[in-house]
Amino acid sequence: MAIAHLAFLTPGNYAEDNPFQGLEDTLRLFEQGEALGYQGAWVRQRHLERAVSSATTLLAAATQRTRRIALGTAVIQMGYENPFRLAEDLATVDVLSRGRLQVGLSAGAPPYGPLLGGHLFDGDAQGIDFSHARVERLRSNLWGDFLGDDDFFVESPAGRQRPRVQPHAAGLVERLWYGGGSLKSAQWAGAQGYHLLIGNLNRGEQTDDFFAAQRSQLDLFHASWSAPHAPRVALGRVIVPLDSADAATRARYRAWAALRVPRTLRPQGDRRTLFARDLVGTSDEILESLRQDPIVPSVQELRLELPYDFSVEDYAQILSDTARYIAPELGWSPAAAEPGAPGGHCPARAADTSRPSSITAIA
Repeated sequence: MAIAHLAFLTPGNYAEDNPFQGLEDTLRLFEQGEALGYQGAWVRQRHLERAVSSATTLLAAATQRTRRIALGTAVIQMGYENPFRLAEDLATVDVLSRGRLQVGLSAGAPPYGPLLGGHLFDGDAQGIDFSHARVERLRSNLWGDFLGDDDFFVESPAGRQRPRVQPHAAGLVERLWYGGGSLKSAQWAGAQGYHLLIGNLNRGEQTDDFFAAQRSQLDLFHASWSAPHAPRVALGRVIVPLDSADAATRARYRAWAALRVPRTLRPQGDRRTLFARDLVGTSDEILESLRQDPIVPSVQELRLELPYDFSVEDYAQILSDTARYIAPELGWSPAAAEPGAPGGHCPARAADTSRPSSITAIA
């Protein structure tokens, strides 16, 4: 196995009474990831939660705090979005980042649509197309094709010009990803030329085995690929190393992971959702689990899925330990810092550098 691209995905949580600090901590985490040599930093987009509700807004700020690291959204649920307006926002962020934006997308009706009602919809939601076609509308806008007839121009104080989404972000259409998790989504993403995001949950459509289901989806994606540019797959796993954490933090991590084990024992709900176990343990134990993971040898991009509602110190320690002890053993080399790049600082707790062998990885 050889991991060439290491990234992380953060939930961007914050306290109800202090959203500024949580969002600032997320931006500082991006800076730290860049300083550690990570190639990518992704943020979840969530609605009606203490989390990042506008990934484009946060990543616009991140473009001014980082210089090299790729900036990703995972995932933007298109059911909440206007494909034209979102295209303008994404293009703006991509230009500000000098072409570093990676856009993760998903289709389907918005989960909280019935609750939001008139807060979101202008009319009857039953008549809105929430299918993959909505994702395609976004990409169509990002192509930058001119709108209207050849003789149609927009007149403005800046001059006369043909109308299209502005700014035009050349190349962004080749950095669109789709959040996979089912055979249908994997096949569609490959056939339409979207890169594939896979993580620690999927649907058990033909099996109760998480890895067998994910292997089938991955194989179908590659078999369906049709675009001229090379396909990319980013594999997400929850990885929480204990190496430099103090004793109290190690105990808290283990207790957190133990509460999540029951969901991994059988398919969950009507959709038969399958969950992979979290990798919590020493770096040696986590490496052993990753070497037994049958999907890891098939990918070159690994993405740490950071847990929800951990502290900024926790995240700093997880990122640092992974970059120091785990990723190099998988063939990864940190990206070189650009001259004059921001130093990137995210506070880490005082390290307990002993590496206990008695802690069993939950893998």
